[in-house]
Amino acid sequence: MSKVNPPNEKPANGNQQPKVGVYVCRCGGNISDVVSVEKVAEAAGQMPDVVVARQNTFMCSHPGQQMIVDDIAKLGLNRVVVAACSPRLHELTFRKTLVRAGLNAYLFEHANIREQVSWVSKSDPEGATAKATRLVGAAVAKVRLSRPLDPIKVDATRQVLIIGGGVSGLRCARDLSQSGFRVVLVEQSAALGGRLTELGRLYPVQVEAREVLHSLISEVSRDAAIQVLTSAEVTAVSGSIGNFSVAVRCAQQETTIHVGAIVLATGFDTYEPLPGEYGYAEFPEVITLPQFVRLLEKQGPSDGQLQRNGRPVKNVCLVHCVGSRQIEGIHQPGPDGRLHEYCSRFCCTAALQAANEIRARFPAVNVFDVYRDIRTYGRGHESYYEQASKQGVIFFRFLAEQLPQIRRADADGSALVVQVKDTLTWGEDLEIPADLVVLVTGAVPRDLSRLIDMLKLSRSPDGFLQEVHPKLRPVETAVSGVFLAGGCQAPMDVGESCTAASAAAARVSAALLKGYVELEPFAAVADPALCTGTGACIEVCQHQRAISLVDVMADGVTLRRAQVNPALCGGCGMCVPACPHGAIQVDGWRLEQFEAMVDAIAADY
Repeated sequence: MSKVNPPNEKPANGNQQPKVGVYVCRCGGNISDVVSVEKVAEAAGQMPDVVVARQNTFMCSHPGQQMIVDDIAKLGLNRVVVAACSPRLHELTFRKTLVRAGLNAYLFEHANIREQVSWVSKSDPEGATAKATRLVGAAVAKVRLSRPLDPIKVDATRQVLIIGGGVSGLRCARDLSQSGFRVVLVEQSAALGGRLTELGRLYPVQVEAREVLHSLISEVSRDAAIQVLTSAEVTAVSGSIGNFSVAVRCAQQETTIHVGAIVLATGFDTYEPLPGEYGYAEFPEVITLPQFVRLLEKQGPSDGQLQRNGRPVKNVCLVHCVGSRQIEGIHQPGPDGRLHEYCSRFCCTAALQAANEIRARFPAVNVFDVYRDIRTYGRGHESYYEQASKQGVIFFRFLAEQLPQIRRADADGSALVVQVKDTLTWGEDLEIPADLVVLVTGAVPRDLSRLIDMLKLSRSPDGFLQEVHPKLRPVETAVSGVFLAGGCQAPMDVGESCTAASAAAARVSAALLKGYVELEPFAAVADPALCTGTGACIEVCQHQRAISLVDVMADGVTLRRAQVNPALCGGCGMCVPACPHGAIQVDGWRLEQFEAMVDAIAADY
């Protein structure tokens, strides 16, 4: 149902009497299967200053957006409310729609009636409809008091800091340089390369990791636009997107670098089994997969011969999911008290590649693979499992609640015995001889506490660094100007890490390419007529130097007044209640708007 009031013949303008258009999205049934969007639109049509109220199957679609554009032109709308999914998904979409129609982008309000209503109220359609109506009412009340705002423009330094000199950092640095940016690459260790230095052949292309690494390092080292600082660490960060000041300590000296953006390419750590876990640190014949990769190298410590502790290896047993997919009550938390409940994703393919290499190079060696599930998720990775099966690798499957046990062999022969209840043979208890047990360890988050505190970053529930949105903003953090590349964000193999690094470089380039950046205008504003310079706002400000006291002249008298740097302000609003005189407000979220929203939520519809 639609409700249309007489149009305003004057041009749509944010400073005129509010004329609001309300658009309720059915979201293809995601909303309308629970919420009566017709009733919500009908109620919205009776709200103050609402000129038109409509509903549509997909408001984010081109026809949905065009409906808004047409109504602005025909009905003289100067405010718009869309009731749909989360604003994190499509708030920017609808702001751009207003701009296309000639309205200020910030004369728009988004009401979330999917995640906050239909998805959490499926058992109560009547209550969900009432709640959706109140949320729309609050949005209308707020947008009626909205003012046209302009993005905050900040000059941007065309230099980027990359923290981490592994494959992700190297790839990101190269891509940014090719896009015309200067790059400072900071690596904590004495050499570049990160975890890539520990790998042998890379799947699925089967090239030597050292060849890939040497090529990348050569490119970066020869590039005059890239400055590499090894044995270095970031000690302090201030500023905001476009103009960060970063203190870096290297070679007993400290220098300050000015950059427009920061890319975190700090990687991950591999899981270190607890003492006694699957016999680790108890039996010398139990090692991790990264250690085994080193053992397989032709120029490694065993000189190309598959042996351990001076004796030949006849039987190798790989045990999957060590340090991944952990379950409370079954697995023991690590030193940080955290269980690693996620799948590390690349481990299965890495283990199968190692198994295939053993069978190819040492045909007399028996390979046993003990797994919970085989998850060869990548394109072409399933062929590793098929190849292993054809080459005689013997597979056993265990349940999480019945973990394999490792013990010393009772008689001469193999060094160890792996006991497993094999579900492939209907729960038969088996004993597998093993001269070498290889624990297929996954990825764990690296300790980045200092960087997280400096940059005010968020972690995911798994402990990795958190992106804003996995699909819409996959390499951006909630801190504007700070981006993620590679394994610091989630377990990734080399190919995925390079892809993520290139994505981060592209996003940085898009943000800084114009030489300035546009920030959201939701920043605090101090009214000098009300301010008395108490400094209470500065005491509660969570953003470095966003508010300061400055000298101003009034009637020949020098006064101290609060001044906000909008580029540094996060718009959190902590300063607003702290001011004893009500002298500070946040543009776009002024107190009068909050009060109007509360009144609307409490109103009868």
